[in-house]
Amino acid sequence: MSETEIFDRAARRLRRDRAAPDFAEQDFLRAQMIEGLLDRLSSVTRSFSLALDLGCFDGALGVELRARGVKVVSADAGFAFAKMAGGVQCDEDRLPFADGSFDLILSAGVLDSVNDLPGALTLIRRALKPDGLFLGAFVGAGSLPQLRAAMLAGDMVHGSAAPRIHPQIEVRAAGDLLARAGFALPVADSERLDIRYPGLLRLAADLRAAGATNILCGRSHVGLTRPQIGAALQAFAEAAEPDGKTRERIEILYLTGWSPAPSQPQPARRGSAVRSLAEALRKS
Repeated sequence: MSETEIFDRAARRLRRDRAAPDFAEQDFLRAQMIEGLLDRLSSVTRSFSLALDLGCFDGALGVELRARGVKVVSADAGFAFAKMAGGVQCDEDRLPFADGSFDLILSAGVLDSVNDLPGALTLIRRALKPDGLFLGAFVGAGSLPQLRAAMLAGDMVHGSAAPRIHPQIEVRAAGDLLARAGFALPVADSERLDIRYPGLLRLAADLRAAGATNILCGRSHVGLTRPQIGAALQAFAEAAEPDGKTRERIEILYLTGWSPAPSQPQPARRGSAVRSLAEALRKS
C-alpha cells in the first residue's frame, strides 16, 4: 500500500465482502442513485450495446441495463460482489479493460472511496469508445453532518480528533475532475436525500450493512472508548426533532461525461467571431 493513499484497499474489500450477503436489505441509498442514473440515461436518444457496471454491488444496476437490451460486464472491488454479479474483481483506479472496450460505463456508489479518483476517471474515459457515455453517482460534500458532529463530540472527550469520516467532493470539483480526465461535455449536478434516524446506532448499522464504514488509512481505525461513545450518542440525540428522530442529510453527486469524438459539438475557435461584444451590447 502506498504511503500517499487515503483509503485502505484491503479494508475496503473486506467491508464489501461482509456487506454482500444481506446488501439487498440495505440498498436504499444505492437504489436512489441507480434511479437517478437511469433517468439520465433515458434522456439520451442514442442506443448502447455494451456497458460496464463499475462497482456493481449485487448486480441490481446490471439487471436494469439488460432489461433495456444492453449487454453488461460487471466489476467490483469486493470478491463477493463480483462473484454474485458474475463479474470481475478490480479496483476502479486499476481497471483491467482495454481502451475502447465499452460504449457505456455506469458507476453507482463507489467513486467516493477510490484512492486515485482522477486516475480512475481517466481510465474510465479510456475504456470508452469514441462518443461513449459515462454516468456516475456517489456521496458528495455536505453529507452526514450529524454523524460528523457526533464523532467530533466523541473525540473531544479526550481532547483530540481523529479523521473518522471520509473526505467528500464538492459538485464544482467533480465537474473539474471530469474535464481534467478528458471528458467532453462534462456535467456535474447533485440532489439531496434526507433520512431520519431514531439514534446514532441505527445509522451506524445502516452504514455497516452497506459496506460504507470507515476505511481511511492510519489512526482513524482507533476505536472509541465508552466515554467517547456516550458523548457521540448524546450529540446525535441532541440534534433530534420533536419526535425524537434525527434528520441526516446525504448529498448525491451525479457525473455525466462523453468520450471525445469528432462528431460532437466543438467550441468555436478563438478569434472567429464576426461581431464584437461591444457592438452586440450597443444593439441590445
